[in-house]
Amino acid sequence: MIQPQTAPEVNEDTRTAPLLLVADPESTLAHGLADALEREGVVVTGVTDGAQALLQAGALRPDVVLVSASLPVIGAVEFIRAVRLSRPIPVLLGVGEGHAEQAVQALAAGATACVARPYRVPELLPLVQAAFSGESASRRPLVVGRVELDVNAYQVRVDGHTVHLPLREFELLHYLMRNAHRTVTREQIMRHVWNSTDATSTNTIAVHVKRLRARLGDTDDQLIQTVRGVGYRLVDRTA
Repeated sequence: MIQPQTAPEVNEDTRTAPLLLVADPESTLAHGLADALEREGVVVTGVTDGAQALLQAGALRPDVVLVSASLPVIGAVEFIRAVRLSRPIPVLLGVGEGHAEQAVQALAAGATACVARPYRVPELLPLVQAAFSGESASRRPLVVGRVELDVNAYQVRVDGHTVHLPLREFELLHYLMRNAHRTVTREQIMRHVWNSTDATSTNTIAVHVKRLRARLGDTDDQLIQTVRGVGYRLVDRTA
C-alpha cells in the first residue's frame, strides 16, 4: 500500500524493489496506483504538492518520480528544474487534456517522458522497472583508464585525485563513460545530457568538452577524442 508522507529514509544500496514517488493533487490516483503496482513489486509513496515532493525526493531518493502537470504549490516544471540541479533522477510527467504546453516545458526542463493521466500500470511499469535496473547498475563506480566516476557520491577521480566538476560537465562525463569506446553524436549528447533536440546548440557541447578536458588533464585530446563531423568518443588511453 502507499506509504505515509513521513516515510523513513530508504537506503538505496540495500533496496531490493523499485521506489516510485508520486506527486499528484488527487491522492486517490496515487492510492490506486500503489494498490496495482504493489502486486508488481513496486513500492509507491505519494504526496499532493510540489513542496512535499521536493522534500521526499531528497529524503527517499526514489528510483523514479511521477509528477502531475497540475501539481500545486511548486509546479511540475519548477520541480523538474530543481531536481535536475541535485541528481539525475528520471521524472515522468502525468498529462491530460490541456497540458500540451506544460509537457513541452517539462521536457525542455529535463523530464524523461510524458505519460497519460489517469495513470495506467502497463504504461508505467516498464519505465519504473527499467529505471530501477539502470539505477542499480549505476551505483557501481564507472572506471575508464585513470578516470573513476562515482555517481552516488557525485565524485570524479583522476589517478586517485579528486576532480571537482560542475553538474553539467559531470553529467557529460557520465554519459561519455557509460558509452566508453563508442562514438556518440552531438545530437545524442544534446538529447541525453541537455534533454534538448536543438541541433543548433551543439557549439555548447564543444565548449563544455573543452572545459571537461582541461579539468581532467586531457591536454592532448586523447581521453575525449573528437570524431570530426560526428561527435565524441571517450577511450582508455592507458590500454
